[in-house]
Amino acid sequence: MKHIFSLFIFLNSFVFFGQIQHCGYDFTSYLVVDAHENGKTENVKELKISIVDEKGTEVINVNNSYSWNKANLPMIFTQNYLVSKEGEKERYFFPYAKDQYFISVTNTFSAEQFSIKIEDPNGVYKTQIIPLQSFNLYILCSAENERQARSFGPRSNKPIDVVLEK
Repeated sequence: MKHIFSLFIFLNSFVFFGQIQHCGYDFTSYLVVDAHENGKTENVKELKISIVDEKGTEVINVNNSYSWNKANLPMIFTQNYLVSKEGEKERYFFPYAKDQYFISVTNTFSAEQFSIKIEDPNGVYKTQIIPLQSFNLYILCSAENERQARSFGPRSNKPIDVVLEK
């Protein structure tokens, strides 16, 4: 009985201490859009950027099937914003982007099936629809980054560069 109890304690401690540490971005990827005028680096504010299907219709996040937040709502990007206080080093809410637009998607999101639609509610810039590719995803956990680093082709973790036209 004493040996069985010792074995039980040993196995439980192995399970407790042997767990793998997870990344804060597990099960999540991001799409980041850099929408600017030709020759400028600052992103245009107040754009509406959404994920659309092949017909140009906004995609609805039905039961969190495409993103872990904003269930049953259209998949619309948010412009990144500063969270630092005055006098502190500049820090953005999504630390991997500056004033760009971003959206969180599940790591099973099939980017090739969708496009992004960039609209200007103020009517200054033309509407654009740009097809997505898997390399457009920001993959932020090290295991997935290591796997991709060994593959050929375009790299992820770069914003989708959109030059706006008037």
